[in-house]
Amino acid sequence: MALLSSTPPLPIPNRSWTCTTSPSPFTISLPSAARCRHRRRLASIVAVCTDNQTIPPFTIDHSAVSVAEAFSEDQLWATASLRVRSFYDFKAASFRIEDHKKHLAEREFEALKERIAGKREEFKRVSCINATVPLSQISNLSEDFCSACKFSHDGEERVVIGSLDLNQCMRLPDEIAGRRPEGIGADFARAYLSNVCVASELHRNGLGYAVVAKSKLVAQEWDEKQCYI
Repeated sequence: MALLSSTPPLPIPNRSWTCTTSPSPFTISLPSAARCRHRRRLASIVAVCTDNQTIPPFTIDHSAVSVAEAFSEDQLWATASLRVRSFYDFKAASFRIEDHKKHLAEREFEALKERIAGKREEFKRVSCINATVPLSQISNLSEDFCSACKFSHDGEERVVIGSLDLNQCMRLPDEIAGRRPEGIGADFARAYLSNVCVASELHRNGLGYAVVAKSKLVAQEWDEKQCYI
Protein backbone atom coordinates (compact mmCIF):
# COMPACT_ATOMS: atom_id res chain seq x y z
CA MET A 1 0.00 0.00 0.00
CA ALA A 2 1.47 3.35 -1.03
CA LEU A 3 1.06 6.22 1.40
CA LEU A 4 1.00 9.85 0.32
CA SER A 5 1.58 12.81 2.63
CA SER A 6 -1.57 14.68 3.59
CA THR A 7 0.20 18.05 3.42
CA PRO A 8 -0.25 20.26 0.31
CA PRO A 9 2.24 19.49 -2.48
CA LEU A 10 5.25 21.72 -2.90
CA PRO A 11 5.53 23.93 -6.02
CA ILE A 12 6.87 22.05 -9.03
CA PRO A 13 10.67 22.37 -8.86
CA ASN A 14 13.06 22.92 -11.78
CA ARG A 15 13.98 19.25 -11.84
CA SER A 16 12.17 15.97 -11.56
CA TRP A 17 11.68 14.26 -8.21
CA THR A 18 10.84 10.95 -6.60
CA CYS A 19 7.46 10.15 -5.09
CA THR A 20 8.16 8.95 -1.54
CA THR A 21 6.04 7.07 0.96
CA SER A 22 5.30 8.45 4.42
CA PRO A 23 2.76 7.82 7.20
CA SER A 24 -0.45 9.75 6.54
CA PRO A 25 -4.18 9.60 7.27
CA PHE A 26 -4.68 9.72 3.50
CA THR A 27 -3.71 6.54 1.68
CA ILE A 28 -3.71 5.21 -1.83
CA SER A 29 -4.03 1.44 -2.07
CA LEU A 30 -4.99 -1.42 -4.34
CA PRO A 31 -7.73 -3.98 -3.55
CA SER A 32 -6.20 -7.46 -3.22
CA ALA A 33 -8.47 -9.02 -5.85
CA ALA A 34 -7.29 -6.55 -8.46
CA ARG A 35 -3.56 -6.50 -7.69
CA CYS A 36 -2.43 -8.89 -10.38
CA ARG A 37 -4.55 -7.27 -13.07
CA HIS A 38 -3.36 -3.78 -12.23
CA ARG A 39 0.29 -4.55 -11.49
CA ARG A 40 1.39 -3.49 -14.96
CA ARG A 41 -0.69 -0.31 -14.76
CA LEU A 42 0.84 0.55 -11.39
CA ALA A 43 4.31 0.06 -12.84
CA SER A 44 3.47 2.59 -15.53
CA ILE A 45 2.23 5.10 -12.96
CA VAL A 46 5.39 4.67 -10.90
CA ALA A 47 7.47 5.15 -14.05
CA VAL A 48 6.00 8.59 -14.75
CA CYS A 49 6.32 9.63 -11.07
CA THR A 50 9.88 8.44 -10.40
CA ASP A 51 13.17 10.10 -11.23
CA ASN A 52 15.26 7.27 -12.68
CA GLN A 53 18.42 9.39 -12.90
CA THR A 54 18.09 9.86 -16.65
CA ILE A 55 17.69 13.11 -18.54
CA PRO A 56 14.09 13.80 -19.61
CA PRO A 57 13.59 13.66 -23.38
CA PHE A 58 12.34 17.26 -23.11
CA THR A 59 12.54 19.48 -20.05
CA ILE A 60 9.63 21.86 -19.59
CA ASP A 61 9.46 25.13 -17.70
CA HIS A 62 7.66 23.93 -14.60
CA SER A 63 6.60 27.44 -13.65
CA ALA A 64 4.35 27.44 -16.74
CA VAL A 65 2.57 24.20 -15.79
CA SER A 66 -0.96 24.43 -14.40
CA VAL A 67 -2.55 21.46 -12.60
CA ALA A 68 -6.30 21.82 -12.10
CA GLU A 69 -9.70 20.23 -12.61
CA ALA A 70 -11.00 20.34 -16.19
CA PHE A 71 -14.55 21.39 -17.05
CA SER A 72 -14.70 22.95 -20.53
CA GLU A 73 -15.61 20.73 -23.47
CA ASP A 74 -12.60 22.06 -25.38
CA GLN A 75 -10.23 20.84 -22.68
CA LEU A 76 -12.08 17.55 -22.20
CA TRP A 77 -11.70 16.84 -25.93
CA ALA A 78 -7.96 17.51 -25.66
CA THR A 79 -7.90 15.17 -22.66
CA ALA A 80 -9.62 12.40 -24.62
CA SER A 81 -7.09 12.84 -27.43
CA LEU A 82 -4.16 12.54 -25.00
CA ARG A 83 -5.62 9.34 -23.55
CA VAL A 84 -6.00 7.80 -26.99
CA ARG A 85 -2.35 8.63 -27.75
CA SER A 86 -1.27 7.20 -24.38
CA PHE A 87 -3.31 4.01 -24.10
CA TYR A 88 -3.29 2.71 -27.68
CA ASP A 89 -0.33 1.56 -29.74
CA PHE A 90 -0.99 2.52 -33.34
CA LYS A 91 1.11 1.32 -36.25
CA ALA A 92 1.87 4.12 -38.68
CA ALA A 93 1.03 1.97 -41.70
CA SER A 94 -2.42 0.97 -40.38
CA PHE A 95 -5.30 1.65 -42.76
CA ARG A 96 -7.45 4.69 -41.90
CA ILE A 97 -5.72 5.04 -38.57
CA GLU A 98 -6.73 8.70 -38.15
CA ASP A 99 -10.41 7.78 -38.46
CA HIS A 100 -9.96 5.13 -35.79
CA LYS A 101 -8.19 7.58 -33.46
CA LYS A 102 -11.02 10.07 -33.90
CA HIS A 103 -13.62 7.41 -33.12
CA LEU A 104 -11.82 6.40 -29.92
CA ALA A 105 -11.41 10.03 -28.86
CA GLU A 106 -15.11 10.73 -29.47
CA ARG A 107 -16.09 7.72 -27.38
CA GLU A 108 -13.85 8.74 -24.46
CA PHE A 109 -14.96 12.38 -24.76
CA GLU A 110 -18.65 11.51 -24.46
CA ALA A 111 -18.05 9.03 -21.63
CA LEU A 112 -15.92 11.55 -19.74
CA LYS A 113 -18.58 14.25 -20.04
CA GLU A 114 -21.23 11.85 -18.75
CA ARG A 115 -19.11 10.80 -15.77
CA ILE A 116 -18.35 14.39 -14.77
CA ALA A 117 -22.00 15.42 -15.21
CA GLY A 118 -23.13 12.60 -12.90
CA LYS A 119 -25.03 10.71 -15.59
CA ARG A 120 -23.38 7.36 -14.86
CA GLU A 121 -25.14 5.56 -12.00
CA GLU A 122 -22.02 3.69 -10.95
CA PHE A 123 -20.22 6.98 -10.17
CA LYS A 124 -21.21 9.31 -7.36
CA ARG A 125 -18.73 11.99 -8.42
CA VAL A 126 -15.90 12.27 -10.97
CA SER A 127 -13.21 14.91 -11.41
CA CYS A 128 -10.87 15.13 -14.40
CA ILE A 129 -7.53 16.56 -13.30
CA ASN A 130 -5.10 17.81 -15.95
CA ALA A 131 -1.61 19.21 -16.18
CA THR A 132 -1.50 21.81 -18.95
CA VAL A 133 1.10 24.14 -20.40
CA PRO A 134 1.02 27.02 -22.92
CA LEU A 135 1.45 25.80 -26.50
CA SER A 136 4.35 28.21 -26.93
CA GLN A 137 6.35 26.25 -24.34
CA ILE A 138 6.33 23.00 -26.32
CA SER A 139 5.65 24.12 -29.90
CA ASN A 140 8.86 22.45 -31.10
CA LEU A 141 7.60 19.01 -30.03
CA SER A 142 5.54 16.66 -32.22
CA GLU A 143 3.09 18.61 -34.36
CA ASP A 144 0.63 15.72 -34.07
CA PHE A 145 0.78 15.87 -30.27
CA CYS A 146 0.41 19.66 -30.01
CA SER A 147 -2.43 19.74 -32.53
CA ALA A 148 -4.40 16.85 -31.01
CA CYS A 149 -4.13 17.89 -27.36
CA LYS A 150 -4.44 21.68 -27.48
CA PHE A 151 -7.36 23.77 -26.26
CA SER A 152 -8.13 27.44 -25.66
CA HIS A 153 -8.42 29.02 -22.21
CA ASP A 154 -8.96 32.75 -21.69
CA GLY A 155 -7.65 33.46 -25.18
CA GLU A 156 -4.50 31.38 -24.68
CA GLU A 157 -3.71 28.14 -26.49
CA ARG A 158 -2.67 25.44 -24.02
CA VAL A 159 -1.90 21.73 -24.31
CA VAL A 160 -2.98 18.89 -22.01
CA ILE A 161 0.24 17.07 -21.09
CA GLY A 162 -0.91 14.89 -18.18
CA SER A 163 -4.26 13.64 -16.91
CA LEU A 164 -6.18 11.38 -14.56
CA ASP A 165 -9.71 10.81 -13.29
CA LEU A 166 -10.59 10.87 -9.60
CA ASN A 167 -13.74 8.78 -9.14
CA GLN A 168 -16.02 8.44 -6.13
CA CYS A 169 -18.25 5.37 -6.28
CA MET A 170 -20.04 2.78 -4.18
CA ARG A 171 -18.14 -0.14 -5.68
CA LEU A 172 -14.61 -0.37 -7.04
CA PRO A 173 -14.07 -1.69 -10.59
CA ASP A 174 -13.74 -5.50 -10.69
CA GLU A 175 -14.16 -5.60 -6.92
CA ILE A 176 -14.72 -9.07 -5.50
CA ALA A 177 -12.96 -8.96 -2.17
CA GLY A 178 -10.47 -6.76 -0.47
CA ARG A 179 -9.71 -4.66 2.55
CA ARG A 180 -12.02 -1.70 2.99
CA PRO A 181 -11.45 1.23 5.35
CA GLU A 182 -12.35 0.19 8.88
CA GLY A 183 -15.66 1.15 10.45
CA ILE A 184 -17.67 1.64 7.27
CA GLY A 185 -20.57 -0.14 5.67
CA ALA A 186 -21.19 -1.39 2.15
CA ASP A 187 -22.95 1.86 1.26
CA PHE A 188 -19.85 3.96 1.88
CA ALA A 189 -18.53 5.72 -1.25
CA ARG A 190 -14.85 5.23 -1.99
CA ALA A 191 -12.49 7.01 -4.36
CA TYR A 192 -10.09 5.62 -6.92
CA LEU A 193 -7.78 6.94 -9.63
CA SER A 194 -8.05 5.94 -13.27
CA ASN A 195 -6.77 6.94 -16.71
CA VAL A 196 -3.45 8.18 -15.32
CA CYS A 197 -1.30 9.27 -18.25
CA VAL A 198 1.45 11.67 -19.27
CA ALA A 199 2.40 12.58 -22.84
CA SER A 200 5.25 10.28 -23.88
CA GLU A 201 7.25 13.28 -25.09
CA LEU A 202 7.27 14.69 -21.55
CA HIS A 203 7.97 11.68 -19.35
CA ARG A 204 10.33 12.16 -16.38
CA ASN A 205 9.29 15.76 -15.81
CA GLY A 206 7.37 14.99 -12.60
CA LEU A 207 3.96 15.43 -14.22
CA GLY A 208 2.60 12.13 -12.91
CA TYR A 209 3.47 13.21 -9.38
CA ALA A 210 1.79 16.58 -9.94
CA VAL A 211 -1.59 15.24 -11.06
CA VAL A 212 -1.65 12.58 -8.34
CA ALA A 213 -0.84 15.22 -5.70
CA LYS A 214 -3.68 17.40 -6.98
CA SER A 215 -6.09 14.45 -6.94
CA LYS A 216 -5.25 13.90 -3.28
CA LEU A 217 -6.29 17.46 -2.44
CA VAL A 218 -9.56 17.11 -4.34
CA ALA A 219 -10.26 13.79 -2.61
CA GLN A 220 -9.76 15.45 0.76
CA GLU A 221 -12.30 18.11 -0.23
CA TRP A 222 -14.70 15.19 -0.78
CA ASP A 223 -13.88 13.96 2.77
CA GLU A 224 -12.12 10.91 1.33
CA LYS A 225 -9.22 9.56 3.36
CA GLN A 226 -8.46 6.49 1.29
CA CYS A 227 -8.05 6.30 -2.46
CA TYR A 228 -7.53 3.19 -4.58
CA ILE A 229 -5.65 2.65 -7.81
